[in-house]
Amino acid sequence: MNFPLIINLAVALAVCFALYRMQAAQLSFSTRVFTGMGVGVLLGGAIQALYGATSPEVAATGPYLNIVGSGYVKLLQMIIMPLIMVSIISAIIKLKDATALGKISVMTIGTLMATTMVAALIGVLMAKLFSLTAVGLTSSAAELARGTYLQGKLPDANAISLPSMILSFIPANPFLDMTGARKTSTIAVVLFSIFVGVSATGVAVKKPEIFDAFANFVKVAHAIVMRMVTLVLRLTPYGVFALMTQVVSESSIADILKLISFVAASYSALLLMFCVHLVLIAAVGLNPRRYVQKIFPVLAFAFTSRSSAGAIPMSVHTQTGRLGTPEGIANFAASFGATIGQNGCAGIYPAMLAVMIAPTVGIDPFTLPFIAQLVGVITIGSVGVAGVGGGATFAALIVLSAMNLPVALAGLLISIEPLIDMGRTALNVSGSITAGTITSRLMGQTDMAVFNNPAEVELDSEQLVS
Repeated sequence: MNFPLIINLAVALAVCFALYRMQAAQLSFSTRVFTGMGVGVLLGGAIQALYGATSPEVAATGPYLNIVGSGYVKLLQMIIMPLIMVSIISAIIKLKDATALGKISVMTIGTLMATTMVAALIGVLMAKLFSLTAVGLTSSAAELARGTYLQGKLPDANAISLPSMILSFIPANPFLDMTGARKTSTIAVVLFSIFVGVSATGVAVKKPEIFDAFANFVKVAHAIVMRMVTLVLRLTPYGVFALMTQVVSESSIADILKLISFVAASYSALLLMFCVHLVLIAAVGLNPRRYVQKIFPVLAFAFTSRSSAGAIPMSVHTQTGRLGTPEGIANFAASFGATIGQNGCAGIYPAMLAVMIAPTVGIDPFTLPFIAQLVGVITIGSVGVAGVGGGATFAALIVLSAMNLPVALAGLLISIEPLIDMGRTALNVSGSITAGTITSRLMGQTDMAVFNNPAEVELDSEQLVS
């Protein structure tokens, strides 16, 4: 082990110890997450300034940081399926009106799809304002290789249709889907959990003693799973620190500057769409400023981890513990939002990419027919985009192939993909939380005492475990 690596790891361990001391001093969860992110940016920038993004020292440090960063994400992914199952089954058992399930599903998915449509239009607008085009861009060896890879993935994208995607949501083997084996496993587990919950309520009338035993079992399982969630969430500041340090230290400033217009346009679109979310929150009578303060930690995690699916446990905890959303609605929104209607990955990104690439084949992307077709394809294609790293690429393949545009040109953006993906993922999670909050509010189920409580409920405390 070389000396620079020892120094890097020693500094990283010192930061982790400082974060632990902050937790022991009972500093707020948001403060610790923000500190982890900020120090991660500073340390990553310092490492890159000293050694260079492609140096052996950075390459050697990355795997150790990955133990903390990716390890944390894996722990979150570990508890996703148990959390979804016990939460949804528990919520259905408590429901007095089973028809509420249909309303929750329609309102949640409808909000996700509608906001994705708006996101696509914002993507087109920003591409126009920043004059984005792929005409004249040159390709490096890495970009050409990426283009070839995307071309090879095209048959998989072309094989997808809306009927086949909807059919894939039905769990032929729910135990397989509990392993997360398929891209649509999350939705499949949601549907299986609904089926179990509805079946249990059907038993309640005929065999109440059996129902009571099952309900008690679910209550115990729910308490254990929520305890697991709390334990994992306590690692959030450390995970955010490690992930941010690794991303910043390995980012190429030269590549970012080369495509700075696309970076600026992307983040302008993401911020504008986030403002749309806040407008919707205000429209249902909630305070946008308080809303932002309450959801910041989960957005910070989504930004650093680049995993919409990994953010599900924290998203559910945030909605229930800070926003006053019932657990059933929170799980529906977080689960569906990780797969359907991702505003960033499946809305803004493919729209900007299509507008950017269209001029290379002589198509004017700012005609009404092109825009109408593009928005329609994006809205439908957003169904089933996996909530993991790479989901945006797959969404782009679906859209570009449907629009008969050259998919290989998407490889031109490989150098800035991680930087853009961070913002996209944060917007995806924001969209799912917005959908859950709106659904809860319109159904009159939001606990306004929780939402209006100025005291910050800690996401990693025992207060949320019941």
